[in-house]
Amino acid sequence: MAAAGARLVELGFAESAPAWRLRSEQFPSKVGGRPAWLGAAGLPGPRALACALCGRPLSFLLQVYAPLPGRADAFHRGIFLFCCREPPCCAGLRVFRNQLPRKNDFYSYEPPSENPPPETGESVCLQLKSGAHLCRVCGCLGPKTCSRCHKAYYCSKEHQTLDWRLGHKQTCAQPDHFDHIIPDHNFLFPEFEIVIETEEEIMPEVVEKEDYSEITGSMGEALEEELDSMAKHESREDTIFQKFKTQIALEPEQILRYGRGIAPIWISGENIPQEKDIPDCPCGAKRILEFQVMPQLLNYLKADRLGKSIDWGILAVFTCAESCSLGTGYTEEFVWKQDVTATP
Repeated sequence: MAAAGARLVELGFAESAPAWRLRSEQFPSKVGGRPAWLGAAGLPGPRALACALCGRPLSFLLQVYAPLPGRADAFHRGIFLFCCREPPCCAGLRVFRNQLPRKNDFYSYEPPSENPPPETGESVCLQLKSGAHLCRVCGCLGPKTCSRCHKAYYCSKEHQTLDWRLGHKQTCAQPDHFDHIIPDHNFLFPEFEIVIETEEEIMPEVVEKEDYSEITGSMGEALEEELDSMAKHESREDTIFQKFKTQIALEPEQILRYGRGIAPIWISGENIPQEKDIPDCPCGAKRILEFQVMPQLLNYLKADRLGKSIDWGILAVFTCAESCSLGTGYTEEFVWKQDVTATP
């Protein structure tokens, strides 16, 4: 990310990338896969990463690398967003922030190399430098272990059962081999790098003539129908929706808008939070917008199932305005979900 204080809006786009570029030592912004944890201390545990509504383990959705220029204690800084993808819930959301000084126990003082390492295989690392083990299914902290081999770690009974059914039952007796064979549990989202570009100014006279069929088409047919239905609402609703379409007109594939302290662009006039709806940070500071996740990201997640699936209009992530350091490790922040709604 560029200078966070510049108040420029930066746009994120999902692009394929080699596995090595998405590892934690490269400080990636990315969608899906396992979290590329920033540092190895104070990771959120299974309770923190359980859906507050249904209690099931949350799935890692995305992370944004967002250091703060001029802040020695936030030379490295990451925001990690998780969501529930378990039907019929598919509603829980939690977001965490972590930050580190340039000199720390986990990473080199020098910037990471732009070249791939000698070994660029697809092997999955399930143990942090601190010694902490990660869940074989989701890549989050894994305090539970297989009682037979004591070499497979999990965040929850649900994920242990899932892994047992999909392969660990056969490999448990061969612990020297199973570590390199991680089955597809159908739990992780597809993995992409988030590539950042600065938003260009949009001229109103150009936007008025814009053909929006390409924009809504890129969002998928289901979302297009919802947006078209919503566009028929009362005048205020229509104004808000038209502003949303105008704002994304030049870059309809954007999945994320980053701008610390800016105002979000809402997709609907319904369920817009008031200041009182955004809780203050436990340190006492207000929370401000850090970034918003756009509905276009849904096209990349392949999350549709028969019945209910994950869905949103806007996910607005608010973080501590002071980016405080409350001890070591990850601090929970706040996310507001605005759905795409349509009145009959």
